Amino acid sequence: MRSGSVDVDEPLRLTWLGHSTVLIELDGVRLVTDPLLRRRVAFLQRAEAVDIGTIGDVDAVLISHVHYDHFDVPSLRLFSRSTPFIVPSGAGRYVRKLGFRDVLELHRDEERRVGRVVVRSTHAEHDSQRWPSWRRTASLGYVVAGTACVYFAGDTDLFDEMHDVAPALDVALLPVAGWGPRVPAGHLDPARAAAAVTRLRPRVAIPIHWGTYRRLDLRLDAADMRRPADEFARAVADVATEVRVSILPIGGTVEIATSGSPGRGDVQGGDADETSCRGLCDSS
Repeated sequence: MRSGSVDVDEPLRLTWLGHSTVLIELDGVRLVTDPLLRRRVAFLQRAEAVDIGTIGDVDAVLISHVHYDHFDVPSLRLFSRSTPFIVPSGAGRYVRKLGFRDVLELHRDEERRVGRVVVRSTHAEHDSQRWPSWRRTASLGYVVAGTACVYFAGDTDLFDEMHDVAPALDVALLPVAGWGPRVPAGHLDPARAAAAVTRLRPRVAIPIHWGTYRRLDLRLDAADMRRPADEFARAVADVATEVRVSILPIGGTVEIATSGSPGRGDVQGGDADETSCRGLCDSS
């Protein structure tokens, strides 16, 4: 656990490090989701390298499920063994085998306080079986709540309870693609991710799980890699005009004013012209 002063006047900072890896900085707490930081993963090649030093010390790592692109053992080994982990029920044994000592397993709708924020687990509509010999474990999303409220979906399809994930949501981090030409069941493509936005109604939606890794057998240029994020932004503009979409480059950061900071409603970073931003929601 890190130590240091806490300044709740600071904005929410979100840094997308590619795929489903996001550094969340809120109320003096630093969390990272599903670290996947390698240049090469099996038959996948990273489009852009990431500066691992951007992450630094974190207060906890959030793991949504144990598929290889969300529970990447070489990436996890980059963290200090004293780093706290929050993981789905059944996944703790695999984290402890790596030498991590502070591991909390959550069932759906359970909470843990990390510093000045509360992390709450949510349902995810996703089969998390990891082959060949791992037991089936749960899949989760997470809501991080303090002076702002952030939803990290992990991998999921649409589900009925998505309307109730958080009644006053500032940011939704939503997967919109993968690394192949099609997105299988249990995932969101750009259109379905936009449908998720209509259920979640965040102030800001940020697409993740796109444009990071390309299959070695597919020839994709920069425009091809970015296409899912652009399609998502256009779809949100059609169905939820009050929601702002912020498309981040790999390593890019967006700052969002919170209920504890001046200029509530301001969004700095990402694509400023994608959609409009609706009125403020009370996340205090």
